[in-house]
Amino acid sequence: MVDDNMTLTKTNTAKVKAVEPDFDDEDTTPPIKPGKEREPLRARIEDFSFFYADGFQAIKNVDMPILDRKVTAIIGPSGCGKSTLLRSLNRMHDLYPGNRYEGRVILEPEGENLIGPESDPVIVRLRVGMVFQKPNPFPKTIYENVAAGLRVRGIKKRSMIDEAVENALRRAAIWDEVKDKLNGSAYDLSGGQQQRLCIARGLAPNPEILLLDEPTSALDPIATAKVEDLVQELSESVTIVIVTHNMQQAARVSHRTAFMYMGEMMEFGETQTIFTNPKHPRTENYITGRYG
Repeated sequence: MVDDNMTLTKTNTAKVKAVEPDFDDEDTTPPIKPGKEREPLRARIEDFSFFYADGFQAIKNVDMPILDRKVTAIIGPSGCGKSTLLRSLNRMHDLYPGNRYEGRVILEPEGENLIGPESDPVIVRLRVGMVFQKPNPFPKTIYENVAAGLRVRGIKKRSMIDEAVENALRRAAIWDEVKDKLNGSAYDLSGGQQQRLCIARGLAPNPEILLLDEPTSALDPIATAKVEDLVQELSESVTIVIVTHNMQQAARVSHRTAFMYMGEMMEFGETQTIFTNPKHPRTENYITGRYG
């Protein structure tokens, strides 16, 4: 995370169309491979590529460590592959026939390849939770939204489900707001509350990693601040990977930052270093506003 008194090189966080830069970008500097991490890892992405069913390669030979109980942010221009990479980590692309992975996503310390043929995508999605850009609660009660993943895992005992639901809602900092209306519709909650409910739903099965795909882009500033505070609090107990277009947000909440460009990971490192002293020319161009 960047210190509060550290000035970022860029403050413009507007979204752009998924197109090539409109200036003469002829930089041929190859991507900078991540250095060896001194801190414990929860996962390792190794030589990872992703291909859509039509053969288009959206992700190209990415290497990235994911630190245990830390926040890793992925930034880059629209269309660079941030969300595609994130959704690969919990096998969301398996829902569409013909999509293909290459490389490995190794869960540590188990050594399990999450994208290998031996891994069940349904179980992977419980172990690697996902929260999407817009709140997407199920058309069920608040209670049943959080309990859904527990039931998929085969938990049937009501007392165990009750305990897990309350714990997840507390971890998502929404228990006090909903404890008296657990049987009410999730649709009755505000947008910010719905997003925190979705975070609770992702936390209920006790995942090893929680993925957040632009989780505050549809929220107002107050709700955004609550989610950011929650992300920092949760990182003490769960590993988090967040995709964001908001570079100020990445600087506030993350410990490591990865910059992606046209399907490649150009640079990965400590967040403060990425934002104040980037090593790759394209990272510097993005941070300083030449594109993005």
